[in-house]
Amino acid sequence: MHLYQSNEIKIYNSLTGQKEIFKPINAGHVGMYVCGPTVYSNVHLGNVRTFMSFDMVFRYLKHLGYKVRYVRNITDAGHLENDADVGEDKITKKARLEQIEPMEVVQRYTVDFHNILNTLNFLPPSIEPTATGHIIEQIELIRTIVENGFAYVVNGSVYFDVHKFNESHAYGKLSKRKLEDLIHNTRALDGQSDKKNPQDFALWKKAEPQHIMRWPSPWSDGFPGWHLECTAMSTKYLGEQFDIHGGGMDLKFPHHECEIAQNEAAKGKSPVNYWMHANMLELNGQRMSKTTGNTVNPHELLSGENAFFSKAFAPGVIRFFSAQSSYRSILDLTDAGLLASEKGFNKLMEGMRLLQSVGTANTSSFDVSSWQQRCYDAMNDDFNTPILIATLFEAVKYLNQIKEGSASITAKDLQVLKTTMHAFVYDVLGLEATSEASTNANNDKLASAVNILIELRQDARINKDFALSDKIRDELAEAGIQLKDSKDGTTFSLS
Repeated sequence: MHLYQSNEIKIYNSLTGQKEIFKPINAGHVGMYVCGPTVYSNVHLGNVRTFMSFDMVFRYLKHLGYKVRYVRNITDAGHLENDADVGEDKITKKARLEQIEPMEVVQRYTVDFHNILNTLNFLPPSIEPTATGHIIEQIELIRTIVENGFAYVVNGSVYFDVHKFNESHAYGKLSKRKLEDLIHNTRALDGQSDKKNPQDFALWKKAEPQHIMRWPSPWSDGFPGWHLECTAMSTKYLGEQFDIHGGGMDLKFPHHECEIAQNEAAKGKSPVNYWMHANMLELNGQRMSKTTGNTVNPHELLSGENAFFSKAFAPGVIRFFSAQSSYRSILDLTDAGLLASEKGFNKLMEGMRLLQSVGTANTSSFDVSSWQQRCYDAMNDDFNTPILIATLFEAVKYLNQIKEGSASITAKDLQVLKTTMHAFVYDVLGLEATSEASTNANNDKLASAVNILIELRQDARINKDFALSDKIRDELAEAGIQLKDSKDGTTFSLS
């Protein structure tokens, strides 16, 4: 029996604005698509927060025994500046500025993206498709949308007809926007004269002569629109309808709204059952912005080479910090917050080490079964990692009580505690002990070993075996450990 059969998950669905019981389309299987990075620069820390949230979702679904196909794309073409339909491709612009090929830009920042995620202990997705690898699929999708009467061709470019679509469908249902309001609030922009209406968006753009990245199509040599790639790749690998689509809150409109419209226009059905959106990451109470200088990238946070934080922070601490807030909450990145998370993370890791050494008794003074269920209840409630962490710390407190002799646990309950703690700390939250935490663990082990030798030396002195007493003291000194005798007992220091 798989764990998912006894665990009912509720997911906050952005489409309906409420928590809903999760029922996958195919029992025991989950299809999940998450919008990946546009690889024209180092990955943004806010994007890392989003990907970390869905890494945790992926991990928990796998822990429950679901067979998960997790698709996260790489945008390597078609994403224009300011998320618009006019202007320069972000990757092409970077290539022009650095005087290198666009695919060199793509390669450099795709490698950087993978390195950062590996450092932060992400699981790789099941499939990581690229926009440039799916040009044919995108062209076929455009052809279908045009044939169905929801797109039009002008001067070699193809645009989605939002007004025509809205006559029979509800454009704006994800972001809760009405087309009438969008029309009222939209100004006609220069360079958009090809469009029937400013709200229409590009499915295919005819390439200007200077545009490097281009492909042949029935309409022109050009490139696909940014929104189109996710519709093409998600439905290719997950089917015309799939379970979960995730991304950052900033993608809800227009990107995800356009995805829904494209799929309904081409396939006649809404593509996704559960839309999930991770909230924004702030830095010291303000939105991250390159223009204001209020920004820090993952490399700077990990190395400590920045103007915002007092030290470098380990990958496990960053993951722990992120998990202390719900993925749907705004997360404020501060030095005080990270320092507090570091203490909490180290305390949790100390608890994991303590698991290996506590003794057992005939009775348990802690309801381990109830505690275990509360761990699952937290994650089943829209992946509530803050409640999960608080529940894990209940177990850490209990372990310390066992160590002090004020609580007890049976061997059977200890095994349940070990299995559950390992599952949620390592498998679900994806935490790993840092070198600092490992150093603390080694120091604890060293202290235990030296204290045993101090006790043996004390016994030797009581028995007037001064030769053995001196030998223990001298050999410890040779190993760099100095003993100091006083009226209060013997202590040691490292020389």
